[in-house]
Amino acid sequence: MPRLPLLPSPATDTPPARPKGRGTLLLGLSLGYFMVLLDTTVVTVALPAIGADLSGSLGGLQWVSNGYTLAFAALLLTAGALADRYGGRRVLLTGLWLFAVLSGLSAAAGSMGALILLRVLLGAAGALLLPASLAIVARVHTDPAARARAMGAWAAITGTALAAGPLAGGVLTDAFGWRSVFLLNVPVALAGLVLTTRYAPSDPPGPAKGLDPFGQCTAALALTGLTYALVESRPEGWWSPPVLAGGAVFAAAGALFLYAERRPESEAYAPMLPLSLFRERTLSAGLVAGLLANFGLSGVLFVLSLSFQQERGHTAFATGLAFLPLTLPTAFNPLLTGRLVARTGARGPAVAGFLMMGAGTLVPAFTTSPVPTGAGLALLGFGVSFALPPLMTAVLGAAPAHRTGTASGALNASRQTGAALGVAVLGALPTPTALLTAALALLTAAAVVATSLDRPARGKR
Repeated sequence: MPRLPLLPSPATDTPPARPKGRGTLLLGLSLGYFMVLLDTTVVTVALPAIGADLSGSLGGLQWVSNGYTLAFAALLLTAGALADRYGGRRVLLTGLWLFAVLSGLSAAAGSMGALILLRVLLGAAGALLLPASLAIVARVHTDPAARARAMGAWAAITGTALAAGPLAGGVLTDAFGWRSVFLLNVPVALAGLVLTTRYAPSDPPGPAKGLDPFGQCTAALALTGLTYALVESRPEGWWSPPVLAGGAVFAAAGALFLYAERRPESEAYAPMLPLSLFRERTLSAGLVAGLLANFGLSGVLFVLSLSFQQERGHTAFATGLAFLPLTLPTAFNPLLTGRLVARTGARGPAVAGFLMMGAGTLVPAFTTSPVPTGAGLALLGFGVSFALPPLMTAVLGAAPAHRTGTASGALNASRQTGAALGVAVLGALPTPTALLTAALALLTAAAVVATSLDRPARGKR
């Protein structure tokens, strides 16, 4: 078996990707995030079966979902810093190995507690994949228009996980049980390992500066405290000791995190999220919009998955079919979006996308009829594929060249924080109220993008 790469070692001497290998490399890079999304969507559909088999409560099922997204969100910033320091190739290969092994262990979990723990570890492994792959894309595609097209293709490939995940999760859960959904990750990870090893360029090591363990720990504590308070607020009440304790942890850890990140960079210390990045308006707006995007999208997926099966009596397979109008556009429309962003800039497509997401979420809030619900989910799916690729392109373009890993980590950390909050907040509300809240968040994101995102496709380099 090939040796698992260790992060502190120098980058291996792989020649830079030749132009003729860029398409294959892009496929290999996309498989990492494809797997991260696949793991989210297949598990969402399998949640009722997991709860029945492992005697899990609603809170337990929320932690099966949120344990993954919290670890993913909390570690993305550190993963971005690791990609900048040790090279995207080495970080990506490490994450792929870990994800394959942990997915196999998740399939064998014997209790709800063990599964939640493995989901946390899977989220940590997944965090290594996303900023590393985007850093390599930014390094290989230096021209802004070419990068926009590459990001569109990257989003289209990863978006097929949203299309395939619910349906595959439903088929596998009904036919073989929920454990089979985790085994899907193993062949995908192996394919990503082969293609990345063969085609990804080596990265020169970045500045050998200290990492930021204090910032990492306080960020993780803040996110965990906030999510715990939100999840426990429904069964325990807002003024219960557990909820108040979670809120106190969030406030204290959040304040310590901001204090740590204000310290100047030095040879011995490098903040994982330099606050100087927020002087760039496009980057700041992108982080806010990214959080709101995943707050709405992940919350809607969680709420409707439970609603379809527990309130409407759908099977897991029927639930997967019901989500196809949402997920299919994410598999092909980003190609169009990438070309559009390359020609017109990021702001117009992003605003249109968030408006479609908000409008699509409103439809199932007012009807349970299959045809209008399907139309609303299709509008939501097209909105996702119009909004997110230009958002990623704008944020990467606004970041300094030596901070692309950190910027991609920050954007996706904000998105995954939004996903965890969406599941926690919207999962505690009645279905119509949850959908209206999600729509309001998405329309707010449209306003943020419209007023703050720069027009040009290219950012400061």
